[in-house]
Amino acid sequence: MAGAQEELFAAVDALLEQAAAKDALPEPVERKRLREAAGLGQDQIAKALGVRRETVAGWEAGRSDPRAPKRAAYIRLLEGLAAHHPAPPVPDERAAPPVSPPAEPAPPAPETPARDTMPPAPAPVAPARSPAEGRANRPGTRAPSVRPPRAPAPEPSAPSVSAAYPNGPLAVLDGDGSAYCAGGLVLDCPAKTVVQLVEWALGEARLGAARLHRSGKDADPLIVLTEDAAVRLGLPPELADRRGLRLPADHPVVKRLGRADWRLTRRGFGPWARIYRPARDGRRQCVQLAVLPWGALDARAWGSAPGLPPAALAQVLGDYASLVITPRGSTAVSGLELMTALRPPTRAVPDPDGTGRYVSAPMPGSLTEAVDPAPPEAPDEHPVAVGRAAADVLDEEAYEWIRDPELLTDEECAKRYAVGLDVNMAFAAAANRLVVGLGPAVHVQAPEFDKKLPGSWYVDLSGVELDPRLPNPFTPRGARPAGPGWYATPTVAYAAELGHPVRPLEAFVRPSNGAYLDAWYGRLRHAYLTTMGRLGVTEGLSEADYLAAMEHHKSVDPGQAAVLAAIKATVKGGIGKLRERPQGVSYRPGERWPALERPTWRPDIRAAVIAAARINMHRKMTKLAAAGLFPVAVLSDCAVYLSDGPGPLDFLPRTPEGKPLPGGFRLGVNPGMVKHEGTQSLLWAVRMLDEGHNPARHIKGTDAAIDGE
Repeated sequence: MAGAQEELFAAVDALLEQAAAKDALPEPVERKRLREAAGLGQDQIAKALGVRRETVAGWEAGRSDPRAPKRAAYIRLLEGLAAHHPAPPVPDERAAPPVSPPAEPAPPAPETPARDTMPPAPAPVAPARSPAEGRANRPGTRAPSVRPPRAPAPEPSAPSVSAAYPNGPLAVLDGDGSAYCAGGLVLDCPAKTVVQLVEWALGEARLGAARLHRSGKDADPLIVLTEDAAVRLGLPPELADRRGLRLPADHPVVKRLGRADWRLTRRGFGPWARIYRPARDGRRQCVQLAVLPWGALDARAWGSAPGLPPAALAQVLGDYASLVITPRGSTAVSGLELMTALRPPTRAVPDPDGTGRYVSAPMPGSLTEAVDPAPPEAPDEHPVAVGRAAADVLDEEAYEWIRDPELLTDEECAKRYAVGLDVNMAFAAAANRLVVGLGPAVHVQAPEFDKKLPGSWYVDLSGVELDPRLPNPFTPRGARPAGPGWYATPTVAYAAELGHPVRPLEAFVRPSNGAYLDAWYGRLRHAYLTTMGRLGVTEGLSEADYLAAMEHHKSVDPGQAAVLAAIKATVKGGIGKLRERPQGVSYRPGERWPALERPTWRPDIRAAVIAAARINMHRKMTKLAAAGLFPVAVLSDCAVYLSDGPGPLDFLPRTPEGKPLPGGFRLGVNPGMVKHEGTQSLLWAVRMLDEGHNPARHIKGTDAAIDGE
């Protein structure tokens, strides 16, 4: 009898344990949010738990729940992620309805402030009102801006806010004193001068954003000035200095800032002006201004955003800030700042002397100090490049290649169309899991090549035999190397992958290394997929539905299309900014320039990313070549193929089971997959090749090269 009772109790205990575990498992939406907040992929979760990726997708979609013993491990993982990425606070239901659906929250950082970045103390709250109330109280203000409806998608959540910054990261100030924030909130700004505006932004406006890393800094408030607002604050509607792009030092606004003990950075008061005072009581005092009439938002990066009404522009910038980072300059600057925000150079550690205080120490896995490049890696202007031979240059750039028209086959000339394929977020995809150098380079002679060691290698790759109908993978122009040259690790590793014996003569290697860009890639990937989803292009679409959605996705919501353009520009600009060249009229050749003094000036990392992107392209083109398909032109991340039909599905090879060819170009929204870039006629493409122009540059439909542009 006792044994039977014990069995019954054990069965009941098992049920209670199962119920407790079920209660501990978050809802499917929260499971997905936590994974994306941590920048993890479903495949990474699946590998850690020993299940298939489709199983993790099912858990996040609510189609199934994990069973023991995976369940306890999955719950433990989610609890750990929740500790680092808590859910955003529930928005106040009394808040005014947003002008347009707000952004999904960015992964919030822990609320523990760093020693030198304490959030501002609570201040009187600025009067808030809805856009409608603002217009009713201010005669002559602009009509409401209504965004076009988005494609059907899950209900978006409120913008990410923290207790210290309840009004969000930024405001767009109009000439009547209305400060438009993300989510439809409108504040009254009484400032009549720039000094008053800065003090308002740091005080009652309660603007800013929580740090993206516990050892990082909170984002400074951003105030975007329309032309009317700029004039109201005493700023000219247009900068007279078109070369320096800044106000003169004797301008009344600059002088008033100085008298009030506010300072400007070295770039002065230009389109992006940073106004600050030295930290006081451990708190930063800094405000970022963006002056729209001076060209703060470049249409090449932001699309139609500069011309949007203030409320709509605030939503676009708020979405970008929530998904990526509060803008701090051009998208290139923001891309670089995002690297630092996610991987700060220092952290607080207990004083080793036992004083009980905390001191600053280097952050493991980060770029902690400025280092000079190896001579082959330096641009021509750098002092270490003085006297360098022309052949001693690391030339890792994106593809710019066309096939010799004489190599077109009769079968290819019988095709009717030239179809372009473009790789989504090619440089971001190349940065994923890429090991790069963190410290200075070490020069070695006759080293043994190690594909896991980032660096620059002097090696002869001219002996690698490849089909001339493909671009050579080792040079940007696709031509065969003439002899030994300098190459980044991804390029040399690919030569070894192709079976070529690799015997470097010398190298500059970086023993201190790591996957520095992983967090950067994860955040930008999440931003890109989230925005594409709002435009109706999701991961689960069939190839045909994906192509159809891509035909009109930019017209679904012009605001989100602007966010998408900015995200893409952030990727390319951020990588390019790693090798920022000297700027300004005062620079003299051979001198050092300010960018060299920052830890993120790293031309070797830029070279490694571009090399990896180029190799990824060649690897996919080689897979298609094995199926008998060769490109006629390649430009960076776009390849042009000849086809019987006008679309990608008319020529992309399939397996006998009808699936996409493994390792080749695959249609889809994820970074590294491809989209349809454009289609032209065969005759158009052949004429471009005959005249030495690259069809990939104009496959979208322009004849700019033929017209002489």
